[in-house]
Amino acid sequence: MSEGDCIPRIVPGLAGIPETLLWTLYARAAEASQPRPVLQDPEAVRICAAIDYDFAGSFGPANRRFALRAALVDHVITAWLRRHPDGLVVSLGEGLETQARRVDNGRMRWLTVDLPEAIRLREMFLPPTDRFRHLACDATDGAWLEGLDAAAPPLIVLQGLLMYLPPDVVRRLLRTISRRLPGAELVFDVVPRSLSQATLQGLPQTPQYQLPPMPWGLDRNEIVPTLRSWELDVRRLRFLPYSTISRYPAVVDALLDRVMPARQRQASLVHLQV
Repeated sequence: MSEGDCIPRIVPGLAGIPETLLWTLYARAAEASQPRPVLQDPEAVRICAAIDYDFAGSFGPANRRFALRAALVDHVITAWLRRHPDGLVVSLGEGLETQARRVDNGRMRWLTVDLPEAIRLREMFLPPTDRFRHLACDATDGAWLEGLDAAAPPLIVLQGLLMYLPPDVVRRLLRTISRRLPGAELVFDVVPRSLSQATLQGLPQTPQYQLPPMPWGLDRNEIVPTLRSWELDVRRLRFLPYSTISRYPAVVDALLDRVMPARQRQASLVHLQV
């Protein structure tokens, strides 16, 4: 093919929850294209440009919170890899997330677990390698747990996943992880209860796109009591602010959560060890 020839773009052919992977890809690519981005993600820019999809028409202006979330999770992973440079990161339902490439230390291992249609699209842009493996299955069925070394517990990323699951499925998944992989660290986000309820009633993002139902949503002050009621053996838990660098020390953030009710009704990013 000569220079200047048009390279065909890929039609993703996704619907329902798998289509949301395009929403987060778009947000990261848009942020990475800004003059001073909170997230450097050239792979997202490359992949977004190669997909034939009306991103702006479906999703409207790019949601910067997705890029902020990705940057925070990158920070958690990077810190964990300093302590476990040969460790395994398991990313459940990550779609076209390029996190593995952003945090790679040249030694760590990565397992992507997602539905078959998401894995098929992912492998068009991010083919698996010896260290970066893919598993096409439902993240909630537990098949990905087989063969994992309980003596070397992994870091498990559940970014943009749990809100799309019924509460009993979330409970079962987290309890299974805590019992099969004691010592594992998890990072996941939780949408507020109001957003969850709005999507169950039908919430359009734009005239062209309606958000999928999000059955699991909790306000921030409900998260710890809920996890305790599920009898999870949580050793450590912290909330991460949706910013690349918090303006306040953690103790001040915790105090503000208690005295400012509106903060309880925002999306939460949780990092815990079971």
